[in-house]
Amino acid sequence: MTTPAPSTRRHVSRKANLFTESVIREMTREALKHGAVNLSQGFPDFAAPDDIKRVAMQAISDDINQYAITWGARDFRESIAKKTKWYLGLDVDPETELTVTCGSTEGMIAAMMATVDPGEEVVVFEPYYENYAPDAILSDARPRYVPLRAPDWSFDRDELRASFNTKTKAIIICNPNNPTGKVFTSEEMVFIAGLCQEFDALCFTDEIYEHIIYPREDAEIQHISMAQIPGMRERTVIVNSMSKTYSVTGWRVGYCIAPPEITSAIRKVHDFLTVGAAAPLQAAGAYALSLPPEYYEHLQVEYHRRRDLLLPVLEKSGFKTFRPDGAYYIMTDISGFGFASDIEFTRHLIREVGVACVPGSSFYSVPERGAQQVRFCFCKKDETLLLAGERLEKLQART
Repeated sequence: MTTPAPSTRRHVSRKANLFTESVIREMTREALKHGAVNLSQGFPDFAAPDDIKRVAMQAISDDINQYAITWGARDFRESIAKKTKWYLGLDVDPETELTVTCGSTEGMIAAMMATVDPGEEVVVFEPYYENYAPDAILSDARPRYVPLRAPDWSFDRDELRASFNTKTKAIIICNPNNPTGKVFTSEEMVFIAGLCQEFDALCFTDEIYEHIIYPREDAEIQHISMAQIPGMRERTVIVNSMSKTYSVTGWRVGYCIAPPEITSAIRKVHDFLTVGAAAPLQAAGAYALSLPPEYYEHLQVEYHRRRDLLLPVLEKSGFKTFRPDGAYYIMTDISGFGFASDIEFTRHLIREVGVACVPGSSFYSVPERGAQQVRFCFCKKDETLLLAGERLEKLQART
């Protein structure tokens, strides 16, 4: 029996070698391993609303357990369209402009794979949610990064303009922004829209935190969808999900709103990626998206309170904080602690202090740019945030 020759074939694709596993989700595993308070991954540790859970359980009991229509159950799509009309003032045809996906994560990659050709470029603001760079790579696109600069996370308009060219297929906007908490102003949105129209580019807009915004006395803070801006409806893909607004991150039910031609392409990609989202959870989604405005007002008030609980805790412990206007994350500067890098600091925080956060380098194309930043999330119970505060006192004593 002859010994087979050693394999010289590459068994892992070049694409897969271009990015790492999720650092955010790795931090959750590290928190569990070391018994740390998990302020890293953005999922609530409090219960989802009882009425939404009851509808989901009833749907399972009623045997809504087989495939829904691939691009989404009709009642759920109709609820999305009605809620979008109420909140954004946009008329959406649930039959031709909506695709229900397995979370906004699948929604974004399906939209990009449906529209981007190899060699085309996608503009990405950084720091960015860590999925966007792999999404571009998996779509055979070349990402072009434009910095958002602290403390207000503004961008340079000339720098953004210079990133657009004849190869630009799209720009990704997360608004409100993860990880910075930035809410783009109407002037910024109009400027970005002008570039999209000038260069015939699309906009993928991640609006998963659309209801989590914090009013300020010195500035107007409001959620604006790119699809609301004149001339952008036909070149915008809205990506959204139930996850954050209804505290059901584990359900993985999201959706894309796009013009009919793009929707048709997204549906084809979605079909062969996942076939469809969970049918009973779509039934619960139809109920959730029909909730009255008071639900969203209460959501905003509660997250505003949680933000204002964690901010002084971090500041007292020695962090320089960047106050978020939206979403449920706080980016911080750790340069005062004297650690060589965010990785070293995060490891110390988890193992010695007992609090988990996300190293800032995971949000940048060049890790060194985030080497003195970390991100905390505050979508947690009060007792969780207070326990984190007690443990962070050890960090304060060390400094």
